[in-house]
Amino acid sequence: METALLFFIFVLLFLINVPVAISLAVAALIVLATTTDFTMYMIVQRMFASLLSPPLMAIPAFVFAGVLMSHGGIARYLIAALRSWFGHLPGGLSVVTILACAIFAAISGSSPATAAAIGAIMLPAMIEGGYDKRYAMGLIAASGTLGILIPPSVTMVVYGIVSEESIGKLFMGGLLPGLFLAGMLIVFAIIYARIKGYGRGEPASWRDRWTATVKALPGAFLPFFILGSIYLGIVTPTEAAVLSVFYTIIVSAFIYRELKLPDIRKVFQEAINISSMIYLIIAAAMVFGLFLTSEQVPNKVAEWIAESHLNRYAFFFATNLMFFIMGTFLEAVSITLITLPLLLPIIKALNIDLIQFAVVMTVNMELAMITPPVGLNLFVVSAMAKERVEEVVRGVLPFILLLILGLVIFIFWPEISLYIPRVLMER
Repeated sequence: METALLFFIFVLLFLINVPVAISLAVAALIVLATTTDFTMYMIVQRMFASLLSPPLMAIPAFVFAGVLMSHGGIARYLIAALRSWFGHLPGGLSVVTILACAIFAAISGSSPATAAAIGAIMLPAMIEGGYDKRYAMGLIAASGTLGILIPPSVTMVVYGIVSEESIGKLFMGGLLPGLFLAGMLIVFAIIYARIKGYGRGEPASWRDRWTATVKALPGAFLPFFILGSIYLGIVTPTEAAVLSVFYTIIVSAFIYRELKLPDIRKVFQEAINISSMIYLIIAAAMVFGLFLTSEQVPNKVAEWIAESHLNRYAFFFATNLMFFIMGTFLEAVSITLITLPLLLPIIKALNIDLIQFAVVMTVNMELAMITPPVGLNLFVVSAMAKERVEEVVRGVLPFILLLILGLVIFIFWPEISLYIPRVLMER
């Protein structure tokens, strides 16, 4: 009864447009205060304690590096280099968009940041190049989702903290699936462009390609710097995140010389807004989870699954359906924090590898970024394009089906998620 009341209050608050974090916290506080012996002091103490995990420091650092990239010229020079190499191909601008999102994802760790940084440059270019605006908006929204799968990933950091799995191994587990999804998007974009007759730009000269590539190299080196330092065991993911901020500042301010002192205020403002939202959700979800744990909901769910005799594939189907439904009204960090503690006992009982499940769950979170009514990437692209969200949704529909296909592949072919952690990192 109390659990039903908790979810009822949460959904009610959410439907009247109370922010997700506040809805989570208020619903949990009301139920905890009226049905348990938890005091406000104990609840607030638990909220602050949930933010004291050292790996959480990686989140604001990766966010800050992503914001710096979009303001310091790194994203622009990266796109210019990719365009010089691929812009003349059929669907070249769409290929450039996907590749730029994949590379930017390997720095920012955030889907909305990836969609915003790349979309601001590529959306006008694609429309000017003759691409249908609806298709261009859908492509950018979908490609931006790579930001939470290709490492480093904020979602993987949160997953690692909750599941107590190595964040470095989770990052490596997301690498091949992220590149695989990027490849699927590229193949679709090329086929679609051939059907529609989209975009063959003027080929760049070899001199222009060389110049653009050299100019982009300092920024393009950052993903190798981050992942290489983690893989070689030189730094932890948290330390790599902080180093990425210093590296991005050096490149933006002293090599490209496009980050000026007046820009710093705006960069801090954007990074603090995004990071604060994530931290508030984490603290609120901690209170939400506190009640579920006190009522032994995880144990009851695990017992129900065990008694239902579900096999691993039936479990994947059930959880994917749950994630898809939740993704229509919640974002990735919230879903991870609410559901993962409930699912961990079942995952272990069914002998599902935590890294494979992390990849499957993260792809579901990618879908959450582009499914209405509250997919964050839909609103980012809608604001950039000055179009109604409904138009972006129509453009993104084919890409939702493409991501679902990728999800099925990752479920039935776990080796694509486990190869690097198992073989290269001796899991």
